[in-house]
Formats: sequence, structure tokens, C-alpha cells
Amino acid sequence: MTIKHSFKFVIFLAVLFLVNCKNETKSESDSEPIAETPSNVIDIVTLSMEFQMPDTIPSGWNTIKYSNKANETHFYRFIKLPEGINIDIYKKEVDPVFEEGMGLINEGKTEEGFAAFSKLPEWFNNGVPSGGSGLIAPKSETLNTLYLNSGLYIVECYVKMPNGKFHSTMGMIKQVYVSDKKSEIEPPEANNTIEIKEDGFHISGDLKKGEHIFEVNVVNQKLHENFATSDVHLVKLESIADINALEAWMVWYNPKGFITPVPMGVKFLGGFNDAIEGSKGYFYTDLKPGKYALIAEVPNAREKGLLKEFEVKD
Repeated sequence: MTIKHSFKFVIFLAVLFLVNCKNETKSESDSEPIAETPSNVIDIVTLSMEFQMPDTIPSGWNTIKYSNKANETHFYRFIKLPEGINIDIYKKEVDPVFEEGMGLINEGKTEEGFAAFSKLPEWFNNGVPSGGSGLIAPKSETLNTLYLNSGLYIVECYVKMPNGKFHSTMGMIKQVYVSDKKSEIEPPEANNTIEIKEDGFHISGDLKKGEHIFEVNVVNQKLHENFATSDVHLVKLESIADINALEAWMVWYNPKGFITPVPMGVKFLGGFNDAIEGSKGYFYTDLKPGKYALIAEVPNAREKGLLKEFEVKD
């Protein structure tokens, strides 16, 4: 798992941190189709706790289809590694720190847990978040178009297992080289736009039934108190869904957050993972009649304008 922050804030945040534990149970409905798949896609497949995908992909625009065939909600995101860092160094110097910190938080030792994150290596802050999918339900697919500069990346998922272990420490991390060779892909023509600004999501376009391509523009990027930056996850809400439970679940440092099972009545349909200010990416979906939400992986998302509910009419 990758977090961008200045370590001098760690102790301050730990003192302010209050864990909100809510009882949540799992509900996963059948897969819903995404919009029609373009040609020349890169496939990523998860069967359990892995990413099956090419070791090398071109730079520039890439359209990626992620097939989550596992029994848990997953996502993927690209992080460009600093010069001289590879996946072996990452696993050796980063994963143990997160295991220690989250383990302490799970034991109720919140301040000690956040203090443990100060052990992260100095190079860690220099990783570049470069987009990816939003959370996607089991037995489902999601489609994104991302722009990737050449370099060495990791692809990771840090949803948590029921025992609190991050998926990334269980094998959901892969090294991928983005070559100097440019892809022949052009960005799609979107019919909806989500701008991420300082005051939250700004959504344009008619959210009607049917196929949609969302363009996500990161106009302003902000570091939140969970060390994460703003992203977008599309969620379908059944009648039994509790929006407050969803908001609490989206905070990874909550012992009940970002963990299997997801809140009852919630199905994740993808989105666009975090990327640096000034960047953009796309996600595709096929909206059926019902209630939905767009939410970021941040604490107090509604208060920050990063939780928007909407309904699609028949």
C-alpha cells in the first residue's frame, strides 16, 4: 500500500484519530455489464490474490479491462517507483511497516500504530500515483483508460482480508515496466465529467440509464488525514444499504474499514483511483435503474463534497 504524506504529521494525526467501528456485513449481487469494450485493451485478471497481466506495457494512453474473478472486492492502481527502487526493495522496506502499524491499530494501540508509519523509507514519498480502477465487486469487470509515463511501476490492491491483512502483503502487488514505446490508443469521448476540486466532486452530464464514459479531471489534489488523496469509486446501493456505513468503510485505518466483507447492500462498480493534480483518466460503466453513489477513499467524505448520491430512472 502506498501513502503520500509528510512524516511530521504522523503523531499529530494519531492523537486526533478516533476509530469508528460499525458492524457491517457482506452483500454481493450478480455482476452487471460494463460499457462495450473497445479494441486493443490490456487485460488484468484476479482469480484470488494476484494480478495476471503483462510484465511490460506501452506508455501513453492504455485501455485496461480488469476482471475480478475472485470472491472478494478488489481494485488495482499504478504507482510509479522512484529511480533505483524495485518491487523487492518495496516489499522489504514498506510492507512490514504497514503490517506493524495496522496490527497495532487493530489492537487498539492507535498512537503507536500511526507512529510506526514514521519507519517508512525516505524514498516512499516520491512514488507517483498514476491512476487505476475503483473498487470492483467479486465476479465483475471494470474498464479504464489511463495515461502512463514510461518507467517502473508497482500495481497493487490494499483492501484488507477479514483478519486485517492488506491484500498487497498477501500477493496483490506486481512490478510492471512501462516502456518508451507509445501506445496507439487515443482517449475516449466521454459523455460525463467528474472534476475533483478542493471542495469535492463536480459532476456534469446526464446520469441516465445506459452506457457512460466518465472523464475524471484532477483539478486539485489534496492529502487527507488518512494520508490518501482524492479518488472516485462508483457504488450501487440496494434499499438496505446504509450510506453512513459505506462512508466509514472507505477509511482504511478504521479496523472495520476497507475490509472484507463490504457493507450490506453495497456493490462497487469501479471508478478512477488516485492520481496527481493536473492528470485525468476515464472509467466506463452501464448504469441500470437504481440508486448510486460516487465516493472517495477519505474520512468524512460527505462533509468534504466527496460523496454524491444519485438515482437512475427507468
